[in-house]
Amino acid sequence: MSSLDNLNDQQKDGALCTEGPLLILAGAGSGKTSTITHRIAYLIRERGVAPYRILAVTFTNKAAKEMRDRLERMVGDASSMWILTFHSACMRILRMEHIYTGYSSSFTVYDPQDQKAVVKRILKEKNIDEKAISPAYILSVISSCKGVDKSYEEWRDENMDLPHNEKVYEVAKEYDRVLKNNNSMDFDDLLLNTVRLFKEHKEVLKKYQDRFSYVTVDEYQDTNFIQYMIVKMLSESHRNICVVGDDDQSIYQWRGADIRNILDFEKDFKNAKVVKLEENYRSTGNILKGANSVIRNNFDRKEKSLWTKKEEGEKIKYFRLDDDREEAHYTASEISRLVGTKGYGYKSFAVLYRNNAQSRRLEEAMVRRGIPYRIFGSIRYYERKEIKDILSYMRLVANPNEGESLLRILNVPKRGIGEKTLEKIQGYASAKNISLFESLHEEEVLSSLSDKQGKEIRSFIAAIDSISEEKDYVPILKVYERLLKETGYLDALLLEKTVEAEARIDNLMEFKSVIIETEKENQNINLTEFLETMVLVKEEILTQDEDDYVSLMTLHSSKGLEFPVVFITGMENGLFPSRRKLYDSSEMEEERRLCYVGMTRAKEKLYLLSANVRMLYGNMDYSEESVFIDEIDKSVLEGDYRRESKKAVRDGYSGTQYNPFEPVKKEMKSYEQEFASGDFVSHKKFGEGRVIEVTPPTITVIFQSEGVKKLALGIAPLERLKKEG
Repeated sequence: MSSLDNLNDQQKDGALCTEGPLLILAGAGSGKTSTITHRIAYLIRERGVAPYRILAVTFTNKAAKEMRDRLERMVGDASSMWILTFHSACMRILRMEHIYTGYSSSFTVYDPQDQKAVVKRILKEKNIDEKAISPAYILSVISSCKGVDKSYEEWRDENMDLPHNEKVYEVAKEYDRVLKNNNSMDFDDLLLNTVRLFKEHKEVLKKYQDRFSYVTVDEYQDTNFIQYMIVKMLSESHRNICVVGDDDQSIYQWRGADIRNILDFEKDFKNAKVVKLEENYRSTGNILKGANSVIRNNFDRKEKSLWTKKEEGEKIKYFRLDDDREEAHYTASEISRLVGTKGYGYKSFAVLYRNNAQSRRLEEAMVRRGIPYRIFGSIRYYERKEIKDILSYMRLVANPNEGESLLRILNVPKRGIGEKTLEKIQGYASAKNISLFESLHEEEVLSSLSDKQGKEIRSFIAAIDSISEEKDYVPILKVYERLLKETGYLDALLLEKTVEAEARIDNLMEFKSVIIETEKENQNINLTEFLETMVLVKEEILTQDEDDYVSLMTLHSSKGLEFPVVFITGMENGLFPSRRKLYDSSEMEEERRLCYVGMTRAKEKLYLLSANVRMLYGNMDYSEESVFIDEIDKSVLEGDYRRESKKAVRDGYSGTQYNPFEPVKKEMKSYEQEFASGDFVSHKKFGEGRVIEVTPPTITVIFQSEGVKKLALGIAPLERLKKEG
């Protein structure tokens, strides 16, 4: 019993309940991992259960390793215990029972790249154009069907109104045939084939029911239908099933998670015991009170309310800013202030946002302040594939002879140009001593291509030629929009119809904001100068010391993490909650759960930020504050945001307090007015220097140790120095 002494009463109640169905509702930061590991240790040490009779299922290998490490410290050798992810456990069962499945024990598991290659080959064999039906879309259909054990025939019949649905059906059927012939499965097959194995061979199911007399499932709110079936089948004879989770943190409906699994647990397992872990060990009282006041607006949830023995702590700070640029610079400024005056390290901070596209503004503000940061669950904005692709297109328009850019995008989107064809074209260009792009105009080259290749390349060079001819006479935004449309790049993403493609489109639309802002700062900028600015921006962003860094991530990526200080940006209707979910009650409940997850990441300080005006996807929108702000108990909200001028926004705050629940208007000042030729400046990386020239959107500085550097105004972390005499 001494091993349970460190548990609170509710945790101990869960750990001591070993027989029959058990639902542990574990609120954020309530010590669920400690509870379930102590429960398993209690089974082994006090109840005499052999470790090999226990199955513990998690969602990530990291979580499985953490649980195993803890148990080995508590009970010694745990090697015979199955502590695995769903996929690992199913793969082990299928290999052991392969004689029942039609596969050999050495079957291969295809990763997403393998799956895509199979689908692409099938499309080619069936003469189906990838531009009409993307491999990503077909794979999403295959996965959604397998996730609910639905036949492709059922999917076809339910979606008769969708274009190409018969072809999708044919490709999906062929995909499964190819995998089976190759003695291979994908990740969805591992789960689905285990369910089918148990259904078709009751003796196999009984074998594993008898072996695993105790089953534990972590993060049960994230299970889909097939995972639910596996758990239910394994535990239906002995009913010693313990599931742990929090319905208030179910945020993965878009990838198949079914919140009904946890909400209906007591219906599926009669006489189940329910233990609520409501004492939070992470956050202060005011943060929890604010989070509770939001989540209680959901109807589909188990009633619970987090509390803590910690002090109430600081109130939640809510700031309604003029625009998204000010929001980003306030965030960076406040981080700098807290690091400088309160002793926080950069790793103490997380900045959360609803969409990846929001990171661009925040990244630029961090660089300007010289704040090291890292993007989690994604990559830096200017390093994302779609941004690098479109910049390559723009460089090609500015300089058609630029070979590296052409090589990157010649087959993006797919134009049927393989390596052998490309080598042939490159050989021709080398022999003629002309650029690769010039060689694409040669009839000798075009006539050597297949009809399809020739048609694609003629269309491609016609678009680049036409856009290049007008590049000096139209706004850069016009060049950009024509490239997205006339090269087929945007259409290819739209046809994918996947979550990943939607995120790429969001980032491409956000790049419009980059162009609009740059042109607004300098109305005479041309395409070449704009591209030069982009190079400088990327250089500033990519040359950072990351030993200590601020974490930037989406709200989804933040689940399971905690930070002393958290900023949640973009608290506006249409952004968070997203516009697509604002008027759907079920979708809104998931958005509210996402807000709850974000708020409960904070241990000591929580900042909620919104903007009156936000430029997103190239559009300047006037916004209203998020409905979630209105739901927060006002007794835990405060605003102490102070301002005097644009410089105050960047370099610190002074002035009078204002009511954060009322918008404030002020004059905005452009960044380049800060510096003039002759100014002494300091750069976070290059040290002290003197301004040689200010030619927006760039500034040229000669540094004592680094020599002359051309930097991006508004991005480079420069500070004017006062020099005596």
